[in-house]
Amino acid sequence: MNTDPYVLTTAKILEPPTSFSEKLKHLGPGFILSASIVGSGELIATTTLGARAGFITFWVIIISCLVKVAVQVEFGKHTILTGETSMKAFNQLPGPKLGRARWTVWLIFLFMFIKLLQVGGIIGGVAIILNMTFPQIGMPIWALLTATAVALLIFRGYYRFIEKFSLGMIGFFTLFTFSSLYFLGYTPYAMEWSDITSGLSFQLPPEAVAIAFGAFGITGVGGDEIIHYNYWCLEKGYAAHTGPRDDSEAWKARARGWIRVMYLDALLAMIVYTVVTAAFYLLGAAVLHAQGTVPEGYQMVESLSMMYTESIGPQAKPAFLLGAFVVLFSTLFAALAAWTRQWADIFGQIGLIDFYNLAVRKKAIAILAWVIPFLWALLFLFIQLPVLMVISGGIAGSFLLFIVVAASLHFRYKRLHPDFRPNITYDILLWVSILTIVGVGIYGLIKVFS
Repeated sequence: MNTDPYVLTTAKILEPPTSFSEKLKHLGPGFILSASIVGSGELIATTTLGARAGFITFWVIIISCLVKVAVQVEFGKHTILTGETSMKAFNQLPGPKLGRARWTVWLIFLFMFIKLLQVGGIIGGVAIILNMTFPQIGMPIWALLTATAVALLIFRGYYRFIEKFSLGMIGFFTLFTFSSLYFLGYTPYAMEWSDITSGLSFQLPPEAVAIAFGAFGITGVGGDEIIHYNYWCLEKGYAAHTGPRDDSEAWKARARGWIRVMYLDALLAMIVYTVVTAAFYLLGAAVLHAQGTVPEGYQMVESLSMMYTESIGPQAKPAFLLGAFVVLFSTLFAALAAWTRQWADIFGQIGLIDFYNLAVRKKAIAILAWVIPFLWALLFLFIQLPVLMVISGGIAGSFLLFIVVAASLHFRYKRLHPDFRPNITYDILLWVSILTIVGVGIYGLIKVFS
């Protein structure tokens, strides 16, 4: 039997769960995204924004986490109904072709090269932590060792392992962060309710625009995470269990059932990363902004650790270093797992490989699992500015969101099966998401380049 989740056959059909408890057993794609989001968005970009702007831009973070999920589920729904990979779906969009691939595929490939900077900054963060813990080993060696470690985990990694490993790495640091937020109330940096409400007044100081624009592209699901959600929905089996489209009533019922499971997966993951992101931001605003400390360069980790040592005490620093390592490494792990699939998919659309040949795809993923992390490490060693690298990648991610929005509109209004047209509430939420993404993106571009 063909077990390839990217190839739909009747042999893999499975009736969707109906009870809430049964649906929970089939969740996972959204939480792999959370593992990817937490390191770059929450630990670095979110706290940096809080450190620069204080509480006043709290609303940017909340909106960033909430508004993009409607576009994400539109991608997930398209995946279940068609079984298409992200790049195959982008290759169906209108517009000119260069070779076998349309302009959208080539443009996304270009943006992914720019986003190498973002993850290069994260691999730098891991190297800094390890160097602080074991200073006898130099930073360049730690960066290369980190690249080697994440490559070893991914080059033969399968979905189930990726899902479980991602969830495990998120847990420790999430609990530690909420503990820190609680103990902050017993320090001079204790927050008042007025501090939080001031951050919901929709103000955006000019000096915080660039960092806010970058944070909007990273926090919550960014453009690349929305694209990556497609691969995890496929590998979890949502499309394979639905089966190849035959327009029968049984197929339609299965599709609706697995779409409901996907909705729950996306919703619960959104709740988790929104709450965690809020906690990170408030720590940065309460402690780092009050001290006038902004995470920069090799001092990034030292600055970030102050959020914890100031609330729990000096004894919290080793635990912070452990937690920071786990959360940043989780981003490297989840990002590499997704990037290897996306780049292999791009090469398939360009015509360099046969992506739908399981053996060829596995070989491509294995090779990319070694090439990509060493590109990340070399970029960090050359630039050596991890915060700037992460924010630069976030700005590229904000541009990428424009393409993702265009694709979601095409899926909704040009390619959606007529029997799956949503109700008015769904369309309102989708348009609120789209208009917010476009509005913030245009405003950020004007401010950044003015």
